[in-house]
Amino acid sequence: MQLEAAGSTHVGMKRNHNEDSLLLLPEQKLFIVADGMGGHASGEVASRMAVETVADFFRETAEDDEVTWPYKLCKDKHYEENRLINGVMLANLRIWETAVADPSKKGMGTTIVTTLFTNGGVYIGHVGDSRIYRIGQGRIAQVTEDHSLLNDYLKMKQLTPEEIEAFPHKNVIVRALGMKETVKVDTSFLNLEQDEVFLLCSDGLSGMVRDGEINRIVNESGKNLEQACSELIAEANKNGGTDNITVILIRVTA
Repeated sequence: MQLEAAGSTHVGMKRNHNEDSLLLLPEQKLFIVADGMGGHASGEVASRMAVETVADFFRETAEDDEVTWPYKLCKDKHYEENRLINGVMLANLRIWETAVADPSKKGMGTTIVTTLFTNGGVYIGHVGDSRIYRIGQGRIAQVTEDHSLLNDYLKMKQLTPEEIEAFPHKNVIVRALGMKETVKVDTSFLNLEQDEVFLLCSDGLSGMVRDGEINRIVNESGKNLEQACSELIAEANKNGGTDNITVILIRVTA
């Protein structure tokens, strides 16, 4: 399996600093986007801690089989899926401990979306309302479920597009790293198709650009992933750019 990847982040048009973080770790076939929250730039601290902790855990476990894992393995899950869950749960614990120890960091947290590619497919891991999409054969599909108040409400009641747009607590998330000492990480496994593209993004993109437009931009950019990243960010900014915008695109080439 061969992968091509590109990523970019932008502060947007309304914010004065960027609380998003991204990481491309092609040697581990690991890609991460995190969207931080919290005052006094602590969201930026949380998102950076998240991506760095997961990346460090993957590097350590790749180089040393004797490294002690922070949490027990789930017997019904594959080794690599357990590895992903452990890395994200460790990031959650470190963010939570930092917030408890430092009053200026109280309430800080972050979303996280991750893809871990293996020879058999890709493991998806996420917490929060950042998203992962798969794009291929002219179609786009969201493969994560938002951990948000709006999504919880949608499960109980069908809303019109106008009601969704007017929903008063649209940006409230119900699960994030750092909120509690432990966190549930949603994971899934997907088989791969050649030439499909996976998009990881913060809600600065998904909240500003409709899925169909994302699909069009990625498809019309051909195989130029860097151009597609730039055009997605430009489209989000054109539509208002009310939040930080972060995107990673990964193409499966063989």
